[in-house]
Amino acid sequence: MSSSDSENEAIKLPSSLDEPRVVEPMRLPTIEEVRGQDIWNNCAVRSVTSGVMGGALGLAMGLFLGALDNPITQDEMTGRQQFVYTAKQMGRRSWNSCKTFAVMGFIFSATECVVEKVRAKHDMTNTVAAGCVTGGTLSAKGGPKAACMGCAGFAAFSVVIEKFLERHE
Repeated sequence: MSSSDSENEAIKLPSSLDEPRVVEPMRLPTIEEVRGQDIWNNCAVRSVTSGVMGGALGLAMGLFLGALDNPITQDEMTGRQQFVYTAKQMGRRSWNSCKTFAVMGFIFSATECVVEKVRAKHDMTNTVAAGCVTGGTLSAKGGPKAACMGCAGFAAFSVVIEKFLERHE
């Protein structure tokens, strides 16, 4: 074996690289796909959709958590009274959760979308800003200190969720 043969063996590529590669042609999006993307990129559409989905989630959570509430005076209530009480609790709790989650989803999505459009970037800063605005808005009735705590808390929670979902690099 000559020295050139040993050099060729050292440079030999793995068999998987020797095989011809199949290159798929790029497919342009259809008009319907482009229109769908344009509609979804509209901040109003995105915000309203998030509000509706948040409301649905709140409704479901309220129904579930309302069903877990037990009346304190269980021993004094008949089965029918307990059922009526639980149904009312479920209704109240689900409606309150529905409103809260709908507002939360709407504000967060609207803020994130507007910040993203203004900055022309899709990164963690948009999420932090949206979380801060959402938390501050929802807790503003408690005063400036509560608004600041709500801002910081919801922003931190938003970052944790984004890291968990790994949407940003």
